[in-house]
Amino acid sequence: MKIAIISDIHGNLEALKATLKDIKKRQVNKIICLGDIIAKGIHAKECIELVKENCEIVIQGNCDRYFSMEHEGFELMPEQEQKRIKWNQSLINEEDRKYLLKLPFSYEFYMSGSLVRLFHATPTENNKAITNFDSIETKYKMFLPSANTISQDIADTIIYGHIHHPYMDKIYNKTLINIGSVGNSYDVVRNNLKDSNILETTKAFYLIIEGEYESKEYNSEMSFQFIKVPYNIEEELKNESKNIEKEYYRCELTQGMYRNMTAVNNNFKELGINIDKI
Repeated sequence: MKIAIISDIHGNLEALKATLKDIKKRQVNKIICLGDIIAKGIHAKECIELVKENCEIVIQGNCDRYFSMEHEGFELMPEQEQKRIKWNQSLINEEDRKYLLKLPFSYEFYMSGSLVRLFHATPTENNKAITNFDSIETKYKMFLPSANTISQDIADTIIYGHIHHPYMDKIYNKTLINIGSVGNSYDVVRNNLKDSNILETTKAFYLIIEGEYESKEYNSEMSFQFIKVPYNIEEELKNESKNIEKEYYRCELTQGMYRNMTAVNNNFKELGINIDKI
């Protein structure tokens, strides 16, 4: 069975349409979405509808929850944050909000003997960033079960989203995969003298996993394929005047650079990495 796994669409309709077209061409059996359908782009509602139509399993992302929920102490939040919440909620209706709030935290299945577990960010939280720079100990915890996982078994393969940066790692005979982002791809290690063509980053990213679905036997093949799909970025941005954060959104889509690099650099410092010297 071939399963396409997508994540972090963030209201980018053009990227989602191009990705679904590519998936159809590859004749996959099912599509799973790891969340963050909304927030950032102006096409939140359209993206929700396409995900509903095409994805058999949909997991809740942190943005799906955050921009759909009622916020206690909303009036005490910074004014700009209130505007972000109100604007994102204005793009969807009450039915959409209820749908997003009811999405499950995780999903899992066996594939060619491997217990594959999927969630948006970590087995315990859907808004914590685990990157390829984190320690082996931190990465190992990604395989452990929690109160939010379907089973209490230790997983063999973890597939997640949230960080918008695809990578694959192997530790303790286990496989850790981030599938990147369909609608908001970026790299956080950047250097004007060392960077390749920006189109290496700003395409839509997703993953295909292929193997013997629901088999606990290890005697069959299993493969992972990272795919990046070009899409019309300017078409996505043509009505950007409707976006209250249009400068941030345009920068991320066209430059593949996260809007808050200060926070990224601070996270690197906590890991003992000086990003300016990489």
